[in-house]
Amino acid sequence: MTLLRSIVAAAIVAAFAPVHADETCNSPYMANLVTGQEDYVHVWTLGIKGMGDGNDKLVTIDAHPKSKNYGKVVHKISLPGRGEAHHMGFTDDRRYLWAGRLDDNKIFVFDMIRPEKPRLVKTISNFAQKTGFVGPHTFYAMPGRMLVQALSNTKDHGGQTGLVLFNNKGDIVETYPMPTGEVGGAKGDGYGYDIAINPGKNVMLTSSFTGWNNYMMDIGKLVKDGEAMKRFGNTMVAWDVKAMKPLKVFDVPGAPLEIRWSLKEGDNWAVTATALTSKIWLIKQDAKGEWQAKDVATIGDPAKVPLPVDISISADGKGLWVNTFMDGTTRYFDMSNPEQPKETFTMKTGPQVNMVSQSWDGKRVYLTSSLLANWDKKGNDNEQVLRAFDWDGKTLTQRFEVDFAKLKLGRAHHMKFTARPAGQQLAAAGALVASASK
Repeated sequence: MTLLRSIVAAAIVAAFAPVHADETCNSPYMANLVTGQEDYVHVWTLGIKGMGDGNDKLVTIDAHPKSKNYGKVVHKISLPGRGEAHHMGFTDDRRYLWAGRLDDNKIFVFDMIRPEKPRLVKTISNFAQKTGFVGPHTFYAMPGRMLVQALSNTKDHGGQTGLVLFNNKGDIVETYPMPTGEVGGAKGDGYGYDIAINPGKNVMLTSSFTGWNNYMMDIGKLVKDGEAMKRFGNTMVAWDVKAMKPLKVFDVPGAPLEIRWSLKEGDNWAVTATALTSKIWLIKQDAKGEWQAKDVATIGDPAKVPLPVDISISADGKGLWVNTFMDGTTRYFDMSNPEQPKETFTMKTGPQVNMVSQSWDGKRVYLTSSLLANWDKKGNDNEQVLRAFDWDGKTLTQRFEVDFAKLKLGRAHHMKFTARPAGQQLAAAGALVASASK
């Protein structure tokens, strides 16, 4: 091998080192939990009537700074219809990505062995019929299983719902209704939203949102409907993971949404943000080992209902990103003392902003703009984008933007990261080395 070929080969291998990439919110049961540079961002996208083909899509964007396609759409899969595409989750082996729709209750399973070109391999269409639940929302990997949190039910399309456990083949193993009676001193409301598990503590936390009748209603009409506004969840639940039984219900008013455990070794706490009351809540063991929930911080001005929608915790548990939809603002809280979070960075990142995902090393932050089809803003404020930023601990610097509306792709919602398999990286390196030697 010539000196030139050696130098080129070394540079390429360094640029495309065989790593896996994850976000900090993924299930702890997933294999090869992350550390490196993500190569692709996959965006679960809501179709818009009259925009392109109008269908929901899985859109893949190249996110490796060394790639010639950096910041560009490299693949898309169009799914039939518009069913309120919402959240996704990997299986424990990271081979498959499950993605759900809140309106028609379909679940799509994608083979991710070639992350630059996901392939649809299964559609689960009987979720509601088999379970009585509506709105498959959170997809959370367990060993050989996929745990799915629903948002509603077939009986009255209200907020009472449950959890559904599948095997990785897509067969239903068991269902678990959300508690409605008194458990541990508080009464469950039966609502559900997110799932987060701490295996070391054998504890699963679930949160609560609202039912189909509300999340499919136009937000302008919803906020003027006093009765409808009463139908939001006000609880969280601690479960025994091994027994899959509720241990304690916590009163957490104002629709607690995403839940994030601190990933720092030895930590025994998790946080959530409440959409309607704009608070950060801490769930932590007290001196007696009992789990307690308490309000520890305010996000923006609750009187203006900024609507916290998504949060992302740093891998060391020292920082928390919070997006507020109504004011289009991204905030960073110092969580060094989880009892007293401190807002240390604030930036308006768009007219509306929803999901936030950060790389495992905390150096990159991605934002998307869509919340729900009938909740997104109207007119010029209805921006539909993915934005990628670098974070140096003090400020966000935008690296690229993908305008989903301009590309006629739809509404950009949930994100997941993947990296090139080692075999593909080595093949690419070999091809470039051969080219360089000519």
